[in-house]
Parts: sequence; C-alpha cells; structure tokens
Amino acid sequence: MTMQAAAARHQGPSTPGELLTVPQVMARLQLGRSAVYDLLRTHQLASITLGRARRIPAHSLTDFIRARLEQEAA
Repeated sequence: MTMQAAAARHQGPSTPGELLTVPQVMARLQLGRSAVYDLLRTHQLASITLGRARRIPAHSLTDFIRARLEQEAA
C-alpha cells in the first residue's frame, strides 16, 4: 500500500487530540508534499515534531481551513 493510499484510507472526522501525518494532510487538502511543507514552513499550518516525525494537530488543520474560508469571504 502506498503512503497516499494509506493516508486516503482515513479521512473521516477527526477527534480533538488527533495528530495527522503529512500524507494524511496531503490527502485531506488534495495537495502535494511540497505544498504541505510550504504551509508548515510559513507557519500557516501548525505542527509538532516527535523525534523525527512531523505531526499536525487536527484542530490546526481545521483552523487553517476556517481562516482560508474567512479570507475568501472577505
């Protein structure tokens, strides 16, 4: 199973404390790896590092989407 297939397998509603992997965020936003890392690098999307693993809190993804929707509406 590819990383993208594994990430696409879990796209249901997230729990408040859920930590998402970069491939899961890629699948949910339908963006490529470099685009997601650009969002992380520019602090548009918050993340934490656990050892060598990068994780994005589900609420951070929700906040990012909400902020983008508000920008589009303005």
